[in-house]
Amino acid sequence: MRDIIKMLVVLTAICAASGFSLALVHSVTKEPIEYAMLKNVKEPAVKAVLSGYQNDPIKDRVAIDLGKDKKGKDVKLIVFPAKKDGKTFAVAFESSAQGYHGPIGVMVGMDLDKKKLSGISIVSHSETPGLGARIVEPNFTDSFKDKAMDKELGVGDINALSGATLSTKGVVAAVNQAQATLNKYRDKMVQ
Repeated sequence: MRDIIKMLVVLTAICAASGFSLALVHSVTKEPIEYAMLKNVKEPAVKAVLSGYQNDPIKDRVAIDLGKDKKGKDVKLIVFPAKKDGKTFAVAFESSAQGYHGPIGVMVGMDLDKKKLSGISIVSHSETPGLGARIVEPNFTDSFKDKAMDKELGVGDINALSGATLSTKGVVAAVNQAQATLNKYRDKMVQ
């Protein structure tokens, strides 16, 4: 009986030390991992949709609290501001909508002064190769550039992909959602 208690105490101590070590490593590496993810994954998309800025949009990012999701977790929107002479003239942030096979993540750049889209970049998708996956092609993404932000876009307003209607509609829906998000949270985005 005494041996079992010893083993339980030793195993408890080992588990506690392991748990503490993992928690410590997680807390120490959380921010560098997040920054590396932003720098290597999001930054190329941000650079594709914004231009003419004098700041580092990744470093100057703003996190906007959007409330809670269905599971009660905080939902934050990361906004990448483009500044010239200290003034924010454009923003980029990720929006998503349902495509044919799943959500399509779209980085949307918006020129606030011109009230036009400065561009879009597809960040993530699981669309069908050869059909819906063509949403990443410049012929499609470039057709969003300089579209006015005063009304919702329709499929007829851009170079729609034949044979990939749901993928096209998903990207258009993500862009329209981004425009609605900008209208709702503009004051928090522009500082």
